[in-house]
Amino acid sequence: MIYDWMKQALREPLVHFIGAGSALFLLMAQLGGEDSLDRSITINEADVARLASQWEQTWRRAPTQQQLDSLIRDYIKEEIYFRESMRLGLDVDDTVIRRRLRAKMEFLANAEIQNMEPTEAALQSFYAANKIRYAEKPAFSFDQQFLGEDEEIAKASILAINAAKPVQAQPLSVSASMDEAASDSIAREFGDAFADSLRNLPKGRWSGPVQSGFGWHAVRVRDVIASGTPPLSDIRQRVSNDWRAETQVAREAAAYQALLDGYDIRIAKP
Repeated sequence: MIYDWMKQALREPLVHFIGAGSALFLLMAQLGGEDSLDRSITINEADVARLASQWEQTWRRAPTQQQLDSLIRDYIKEEIYFRESMRLGLDVDDTVIRRRLRAKMEFLANAEIQNMEPTEAALQSFYAANKIRYAEKPAFSFDQQFLGEDEEIAKASILAINAAKPVQAQPLSVSASMDEAASDSIAREFGDAFADSLRNLPKGRWSGPVQSGFGWHAVRVRDVIASGTPPLSDIRQRVSNDWRAETQVAREAAAYQALLDGYDIRIAKP
């Protein structure tokens, strides 16, 4: 019976793994190699408090002494397995570990980027370029073409319009053009979402598609009158938040480029 159990155990992958690790350790000892693994584990009061706090956040109560002892034992077990896996080089060329470490680095980098504050010059420049967005009662002069209810067809139609290709606009019983129209007047004809979207459109060319209560439109803003724009000092936080949102991609690219510049990259192609 014991013989059969031993034969079965020897077939287990975990037994092979432990055996290989032990053999490697013994070989290093025989050859006089240095074991660089730090074999001292200290659990201080801050570690215990952190483990207890994590438990309390999950279970909404403090752990008992028995539960706390169990958390400490599990932490020690995790630390030992982590150190032994690093000693055996199990992190090398492991795709899953590489991806998780990359995800963690990207998370840390993005958190840092999110907390960045714009310089005064950058904030002033962004505010000046986007004043219409913060105007209390902007007025618009614009043209529109109704392109139907299919967004993908509308996108293709706008590309065709800007390429000076003929497009068959669909009939609609609303104004094809409006001049110096207040936002509330535009909203009465096309809906609030359509009126609000005009704040973010470029001037002088067909863009969109912009959605109304009828469907999708190509819109060309000819002029904008921004009245009642509050000073930057009154809406600084709002402008700062918009700056973060709109410059995030560029700032992420710049942060990665700064890291990339610190490496010597060589690519050998077959």
